[in-house]
Amino acid sequence: MTYQSINPYNGNTLKTFDALTDQQLETALTTASACFDTWRQTTFAERATIVAKAAVLMREQSEQFATPMTLEMGKLIAQSHGEVVLSADILDYYAQHAEHFLATEHLTPSTGEAMVVNEPLGVLFGIQPWNFPYYQLARFAAPNLMAGNVVMVKHASCVPQCAIAFEKLWLDAGAPIGAYTNLLISHDQVNRVIDDPRIKGVALTGSAQAGKSVAARAGLNLKKSTMELGGSDAFIVLDDADLDKTVAWAVWAKMNNNGQCCVAAKRFIVVDELADRFLEKFSAALALLKCGDPMDIATTLGPLSTEDALQHLLAQVELAVAHGAIVLMGGKRIDRPGAFMQPTILTHIQPDNPAYNEEFFGPVALFFRVKDEDEAVILANDSHFGLGGSIFTQDVEWGKFVASRIETGMVFINHPTWTTSDLPFGGIKNSGYGRELSHLGIQEFVNKKLIRVDAIDASA
Repeated sequence: MTYQSINPYNGNTLKTFDALTDQQLETALTTASACFDTWRQTTFAERATIVAKAAVLMREQSEQFATPMTLEMGKLIAQSHGEVVLSADILDYYAQHAEHFLATEHLTPSTGEAMVVNEPLGVLFGIQPWNFPYYQLARFAAPNLMAGNVVMVKHASCVPQCAIAFEKLWLDAGAPIGAYTNLLISHDQVNRVIDDPRIKGVALTGSAQAGKSVAARAGLNLKKSTMELGGSDAFIVLDDADLDKTVAWAVWAKMNNNGQCCVAAKRFIVVDELADRFLEKFSAALALLKCGDPMDIATTLGPLSTEDALQHLLAQVELAVAHGAIVLMGGKRIDRPGAFMQPTILTHIQPDNPAYNEEFFGPVALFFRVKDEDEAVILANDSHFGLGGSIFTQDVEWGKFVASRIETGMVFINHPTWTTSDLPFGGIKNSGYGRELSHLGIQEFVNKKLIRVDAIDASA
């Protein structure tokens, strides 16, 4: 398998990297396993020094981290800098809070004493996507390294420079070799890693199809796994919403990272009373986006990550139209070099349309008009996915009630679904299982060991 950096803005190949040989992979596994034997014995303070140093380096070298992200997958440069800061925030968060999150819990049995201690599992394997090349790595690495585990990561093949830079970050921060290992490996080698008895847990962020394959493989090996598998988030607009502010958030929710985000708003569900005005303002705002070089701060519409990603999205739109959807705006690639697609709005999508249950990963919005709140909730829940969603209303208490009816792992009110260090991230249904970030994220790959003490002559 070849790892390639191809600039989606112009199609130029930047660098090419060969996959590891089987012997190189074996060496990496041996090194990681040996590293765990010593890393697990370090104190929280010792780990925190290294993790916090990595955060400092990311902030100090923001340009060096942001630039390859934009060049490899087309993220707007301002958003790349934002991702560097977010990633550093996650590292700092776990450096500061891990010891508290994993503190021994003392129980009160009827006799004697008991406690639950949190111990690391060992070497963990993460399979990560290209759309947030550092954030995805930070939210996997930071909590698990602070918990005393060591991590190995197979990053997406289109962002190898980002993958290599993040591994170097840990070495520069003082982590021992083997604490964080980047693996440029093939799909067959991925299976070999999951099967390896030295691997004690598996985490994937990717498609539902990839999740089924990786989760099945981990399950066959009786290994704990977490899966974050994307979504088709509903953006619900109730009849009392502040329309201008809601539309501004709708554009951000759809177009952040050019729509290539698991929690991007993908289904816009608007009550009939506001539907026409919402569509008018939303389409006008999307039409103002300016495509161009994502390294140019003036650009507001970047390319998709790869030509293959663009072709897949175009095929999805074509299939949706063939099954009755109407293209309100866009629907085509932009006539210029690079993997650019027009901002697109599809309407009249019926349940028998393939688009109804697909994730559109890019600048394509699906619009649904509903009669009232009840219809909005039914439509929002009628999805194979259950990652996030958002509700816009001036009545916050009403919004909370509606949120209680939405079947997802996350619901935001008057803000698009988003992520911060201290908020749990994850979904249900085909969006996967397990949680990352917050106090919950560090609990996924630890052994919660019970230690019980009682008198030797106590009754059984």
